[in-house]
Amino acid sequence: MPALFYHVTQSPIEVVVTNLLTRALGQGWRVELRGQDPARMDWFDQKLWLGAEEDFLPHGMAGGPHDDLQPVLLTTAPQSQGRQAVMTLEGAPVTPEEVAALERVWILFDGRSEPAVQVARDQWRALTGAGVQAQYWAEEDGRWQKKAEK
Repeated sequence: MPALFYHVTQSPIEVVVTNLLTRALGQGWRVELRGQDPARMDWFDQKLWLGAEEDFLPHGMAGGPHDDLQPVLLTTAPQSQGRQAVMTLEGAPVTPEEVAALERVWILFDGRSEPAVQVARDQWRALTGAGVQAQYWAEEDGRWQKKAEK
């Protein structure tokens, strides 16, 4: 499977994360949600607790006694063993080996932040340079449009 780059420009990032996680859990996948900043991952933890009861996404923060049982594991360090998918946020790293071993890898980045866009470009070059297939999706008019594939 290719690495899927999502250029988030219109929706709040937590909405995109929630939508993708809901679909992944519907596929029966266990997902690692990987960021770089522990405080930001705490923020995502709180966002995933909000909403209607029927929309609840079962998840936990890495470092607990039941990490292996969490359908969605929020972390700042790779923990993807036993998971089918990884979603990275805000420049969190992902390796070509991870992409090859997983069902799905999403790389989400804030299109309103030039540093975030630059990090995503660097990740695209590094992954495709290592032979990883990649797709670039941009948010336009409330829909996701595939803009590039390599």
